Amino acid sequence: MTHNKAHLDEFFRILDPDQRNHLAESPISKSELLDYLSHDENPSVRCNVARNLNTKPEILDVLSRDENSYIRCGVAQNPNTKSETLDVLSQDGDFYVRRYVVRHPNTTPKTLDILSKDVDFSVRYGCAQHSNTSPEILDYLSQDKNSVVRRRVAQNSNTNPETLDYLSQDKSPDIREKVAHNPNYKKKITVELSSTQHEALKKLIASSQDPELRNVTL
Repeated sequence: MTHNKAHLDEFFRILDPDQRNHLAESPISKSELLDYLSHDENPSVRCNVARNLNTKPEILDVLSRDENSYIRCGVAQNPNTKSETLDVLSQDGDFYVRRYVVRHPNTTPKTLDILSKDVDFSVRYGCAQHSNTSPEILDYLSQDKNSVVRRRVAQNSNTNPETLDYLSQDKSPDIREKVAHNPNYKKKITVELSSTQHEALKKLIASSQDPELRNVTL
């Protein structure tokens, strides 16, 4: 059933905020209704619209410019949000918004390149584990000062062998172990792991069913 704006205005005048919130978060609310609610004066209502899976990308794009950061976070979490909208949100002043952007499956390599240089380490961490992050960005992140970020680079299936070779000499034994697990790792390596060889890495190689990996000499 289609309602014009006059009918919706009349209908919503009798609803309190709780009732409008219920409609904004309902999985059966239609996009036309959510479009109307996206202009609600109550930020909680707009936030629920931003998170609703029935909200159209065009509405989400408008809400991405809302002054309320909770609403922008909702947009960054919605799977319907377009990559162009996420690109804009990647430069949001609120780091929570950027954290959600870096987890979104629609975030492009171009946007992830921007986020790889974020001042917030958790954003760089998210970039290091994203499936859309390019080998070039991962190579850049392999030199991150935060070991948690480097560890995620070592685990990413997009990380190239050259970057993994670099990380195989990392001072963190945990990172060196993660390198050995990465499917892109060159099986026969000639790198120095120094006298602080990690016991977990040696056990991993010894117990491996891969004959090439078992040939690696520490």
